[in-house]
Amino acid sequence: MFELHLRSYGETREADRHAFAQVVLPVSGQVALEIEGREKRLDPLHAALVAPGAWHSQYSRVANRSLILDVQAEAFAHGPWRELLARPFTGIGPAARKLVEFMGIVANGQPLAPTVLQGWAPLLLDTLGMGAPRPASRLAALLARIELDPGLPWTTETMARAANLSVSRLHALFREELDASPHGWLLDCRLKRACTLLGATDRPVAEIALATGFSEQSALTRAMRRMLDTTPAAYRAQHREKRSKAQ
Repeated sequence: MFELHLRSYGETREADRHAFAQVVLPVSGQVALEIEGREKRLDPLHAALVAPGAWHSQYSRVANRSLILDVQAEAFAHGPWRELLARPFTGIGPAARKLVEFMGIVANGQPLAPTVLQGWAPLLLDTLGMGAPRPASRLAALLARIELDPGLPWTTETMARAANLSVSRLHALFREELDASPHGWLLDCRLKRACTLLGATDRPVAEIALATGFSEQSALTRAMRRMLDTTPAAYRAQHREKRSKAQ
């Protein structure tokens, strides 16, 4: 389920994506990492989790080393680790830093015993999932309501009214808590629901588009091309192929 690599990055930026997740844990130096259009600078105090299938690229202009933990996608299907996918960029608290420092020493220049990795990786993910104590989200009820039916005619104004907030305060809270705009988060939520329906049902694409809040099939196709570099038909075919191979 886990593989670990010790890597350094140069100034050449190359885009990539893969079926497994990756946890990027800088040991020294800095690395600029872009995930699906969002870029952050990572260092020994800041890590990132690249979700399965997400386009990403990285580069650095300084000397650097990072632990790269590959994790099978199935590990995030259920349970507390799934929440890590909602915040791809995260701070590394004191407990997680100790784990990273330990593995940086162990993995430097010597073969890594599989039992060590299988014990360390879940502990690291659990520790990252704990995060720092945060106040209760002002957006929790609104987000749960939208996720229940993202196909409703949500707008920034209706979202603000539902949360009993001004539009400007809604934007500020989305940036503060989710590092996204209300419209960007809503689009991501609708795409996730559309992908779920494409992979799990035989409903027509036009029907799925309308059910998930897109004005028509072409609007869903444009959004998937721009955000996921695929089309509804291609996504459905790829998902069915994976499912048939697994059977």
